[in-house]
Amino acid sequence: MAKFLIYRVLQAIFVVFVVTLTVSFAIRLTGDPALMLSQGAGSITEADLERIREALGLNRPFLVQYWEFISGLFVGDFGRSFMGGTPVINLIERALPATLMLAIVSLVVSIAVSIPLGIKAATARGTWIDQAIRIFSLIGLSFPNFWLAIMLVLLFSITFRLLPPSGMEGPVSFIMPAATMAIILTATNVRLVRTTMLETLRSQYVMVARAKGLSETTVLYKHALRNCAIPLITYFGLQFGGLLGGIVVIERVFNWPGLGTLAFQAVAARDYPVLQAVITVLSLLIIAINLLVDIAYGLVDPRIRTE
Repeated sequence: MAKFLIYRVLQAIFVVFVVTLTVSFAIRLTGDPALMLSQGAGSITEADLERIREALGLNRPFLVQYWEFISGLFVGDFGRSFMGGTPVINLIERALPATLMLAIVSLVVSIAVSIPLGIKAATARGTWIDQAIRIFSLIGLSFPNFWLAIMLVLLFSITFRLLPPSGMEGPVSFIMPAATMAIILTATNVRLVRTTMLETLRSQYVMVARAKGLSETTVLYKHALRNCAIPLITYFGLQFGGLLGGIVVIERVFNWPGLGTLAFQAVAARDYPVLQAVITVLSLLIIAINLLVDIAYGLVDPRIRTE
């Protein structure tokens, strides 16, 4: 296990290096931050722009700027935002919890709904219940997330005035953004659970468990579900990583104060340090989640732990 963890840590360091290098290079092709900062300041000469670039450190070679960013990561220093000079680490500390909480709530709700529905569809294969659940999942897959989010706002905030349309003002604020993502996630998860359970229910050990007189709930949730947990854990882990990376649209619709909103604002302002920091933090989180998924394999399946 120690050798495995060391290998994955080294792999993670390489991935972070490649991701940050690519992002740092790509965002510098989007435009000049000096022009953004000088908007509304009247007539600006090239000498004025050069002084702004020098103050921001943009007149130095790209590799020098990148090395300064990478070396700052080891001490938790992401630099300062171009817009206002706020330390980037302070912006990340404010935005990260909001994104994590929203992603966790969405995934937990999706798993809590999709596992019972997927198992029910598998055990009722070919019946009207199975067909209804599959139609529900197909409808959920057909909704673009931004359209569903807007429809929920129109229905529950504008028409019935039951929920706040935007912002993070307490537990009630989680309902619409979490429901938006959970509906789409559940549509995929139900189909996955159904497929894996159908394969597992045909296994010999399931028939033996039933022959012993065990209750159907024990057979399904203790024996069958545990033995098909590996693909589910893999997919749920990857799904959570995808949530963190793809939550930008939902956060913008609901004006959620998370990393997605922060990244959107940084792109609009060409705020290099903020965008680099957001991408780096998301990369580290996704890598950590993948590592936890690998470790979870051994906890679920003793054969993998032995290997």
